Amino acid sequence: QAQLVESGGGLVQPGGSLRLSCAASGNIFSIYDMGWYRPAPGKERELVAVITSGGITKYADSVKGRFTISRDNTKSTVYLQMNSLKPEDTAVYYCYAKCRIQYTLNMVEKWGQGTQVTVSS
Repeated sequence: QAQLVESGGGLVQPGGSLRLSCAASGNIFSIYDMGWYRPAPGKERELVAVITSGGITKYADSVKGRFTISRDNTKSTVYLQMNSLKPEDTAVYYCYAKCRIQYTLNMVEKWGQGTQVTVSS
């Protein structure tokens, strides 16, 4: 089974930094977009940042200039470097990947279990 496993969440003071990681594993043939989402008022989840397999990135306006998304295709891993964290960044962050499954070559969307980020003094 294809799965995403996140790590790196925790408690940090305002202005601090955290780095989230998300590794994909299992019966994955290829990975396309990878990204991070978090809950938002009126939505189940909002996009925080996404990166294509070719390295093109997109960010939510609220995190531009503070967060950086990157990926290591050799490790099937996506990262989110979060700097200048604010209390309003407090949330559970979910990893996302659009990937093609081995053998069937079906395209699926996978989600991680979520990692808690708390920004508080």
